[in-house]
Amino acid sequence: MHINQKISDQVFNEEFDFLFSRSSGPGGQNVNKVNTKVTLKFNIPDSSYLTEDEKAILIKKLESKIDNSGTLIIHCQERRSQIQNKELAIQKFYDLLKKAFEKKKIRKVTKPSKASIDKRLKDKREHALKKQQRKADW
Repeated sequence: MHINQKISDQVFNEEFDFLFSRSSGPGGQNVNKVNTKVTLKFNIPDSSYLTEDEKAILIKKLESKIDNSGTLIIHCQERRSQIQNKELAIQKFYDLLKKAFEKKKIRKVTKPSKASIDKRLKDKREHALKKQQRKADW
């Protein structure tokens, strides 16, 4: 199964571990009572849906979000509801996967056109002339 198909089918959902804690976000008195902050943990090396190459790519590209054991950690505390935060954390996970597996567009090397070279040199001469005239005024 191709990685884009895995992402669109959301097959990784069964491999998620969720931790809930008190949020520092909006919620008034509710913040002191309810654990609305969601921490999504996904163990990359233990994933049965990822190939070894895909695991290596994820570990390399998401190293700032991965702990020493290879677990990807995503926090979400943007909403007042635990369910909404959980859905947002899952969405963040899939967005990260899409971004990590996106093919980087290769830049074609081009030469500047004759007109652009001439324009740059003309602007450069005008600028130098302006500076010379200022110097002469003193």
